[in-house]
Amino acid sequence: MSLAPRLDLRQSQSLVMTPQLQQAIKLLALSNLEIEGFIAEEVERNPLLEAGVEGSAPPASEAPEERASADTLISGAGGSDSAEPAMDVDYATESHQQDSVADGGAGLDGALGLTGGSAGGGALGEDAPGIDDFAAAGTNLADHLMAQAGTAFAADDLGLAAHLIDQIDEAGYLTVGLLEVATRLGVPLARVEAALAIIQTFDPTGVGARDLSECLALQAKEADRYDPCMVKLIANLDLVARGELARLKRLCHVDDEDLADMIRELRGYDPKPGCRYGGEAVQTVVPDLFVARTKTGWAIEINAATLPRVLVNRSYYHELSAGPQDKASKAWLSDCLASANWLVKALDQRQRTIIKVATEIVKQQEQFFLHGVSALRPLTLARVAEAIEMHESTVSRVTSNKYLNCARGVFELKYFFTSAIQAADGGDAVSALAVKNAIRALIAGEGAKILSDDTLVELLNAKGFDIARRTVAKYREALGIGSSVQRRRARVLEG
Repeated sequence: MSLAPRLDLRQSQSLVMTPQLQQAIKLLALSNLEIEGFIAEEVERNPLLEAGVEGSAPPASEAPEERASADTLISGAGGSDSAEPAMDVDYATESHQQDSVADGGAGLDGALGLTGGSAGGGALGEDAPGIDDFAAAGTNLADHLMAQAGTAFAADDLGLAAHLIDQIDEAGYLTVGLLEVATRLGVPLARVEAALAIIQTFDPTGVGARDLSECLALQAKEADRYDPCMVKLIANLDLVARGELARLKRLCHVDDEDLADMIRELRGYDPKPGCRYGGEAVQTVVPDLFVARTKTGWAIEINAATLPRVLVNRSYYHELSAGPQDKASKAWLSDCLASANWLVKALDQRQRTIIKVATEIVKQQEQFFLHGVSALRPLTLARVAEAIEMHESTVSRVTSNKYLNCARGVFELKYFFTSAIQAADGGDAVSALAVKNAIRALIAGEGAKILSDDTLVELLNAKGFDIARRTVAKYREALGIGSSVQRRRARVLEG
């Protein structure tokens, strides 16, 4: 083996991701609202970029590839073999064009919009929150308590009160021991107890409690219902949870009617009083896509209201390049033009990719859009990726943090990807979400006879779902539904 130095030529292949490619991949995972913020940053950084107003006409000299916008892209699905319509087709007769999330329109069953739709498990529907639920966030719990402390405490004790309020969690419970507070601040324990007693008189009633029993006791005192019988009841909440009514009657020395009244009173109290002051406002979901049924199939459209147009100002580029400039300035200007052109093309490609993925989802899950969650089919990212000839990771990025608005409500794109449950008759597999929906419906209509998990298995098998008992229990728990024993106890307490 020679140890002398020498020069060798070798050929090799490697995958190198350019900064532009990395940013294009990042753009796929962003929602329309996040894209809007990204565009604003790019426009501020690049003088050749302009954020156009949606609906404004571009300059006559502007080439098609020099602008990107949230133009409507229509794709047929579900048996429509017609070619893709032109970009300027007027769909006003089908009331699909959406310029904002507040626009209404006729879609499936004559309703397309944020308030449209009924069944299906969407984010919006008949049981959707009202407009008052989306009000701006008010004062948080700590500020609300401090405002009351300012008038209830002397100046010497205000610091102690502020420290105690800081230790109250968002549910309204004190999360630290009084002895620990006294030791930490170097004050007598009696003084800390007196301060807490004052805080426990604040609004909301029950705030500052150290456990559930104390929280309920404070509310019972406020309602003037804290008699010896109620004291015994609150001291035995474990028996209430287990539904041991006979034992509770003996402990409280009451009859059936009085016990029922006491339990009804107890159920009217708030176990988490601090949650009334939630801090952050409920954020409405702004859809990235609109889907509606048309005469020729399904129309799929990017939400133009959340995706501004991006223009490349070539006239400004020519004006700058015509002036005197050194080599560094010329290189910088060329980089700005290349970056602007790339961003326009990347945004256009992003929209086309999103539309392509969404079209395949609608095609695969057409029965859901027609009949609801019971008709949801099992679907995987790999299946969609194979159908549209893209990589699975690309489909995953496209479906992340993006929402679809249809006649049945607003759904995250990830919602349509569910695992499969084999059919009992050997037919096509069904979606796990469809099985969960069937379990929820069976339990909701169980009436006086509480259905056990074994009974649910039999009923589901009769519906064509081949499912094991442990799977039923897992799905029931995922739905937040208690066992048959827990539901029976709750029924007794309500009775």
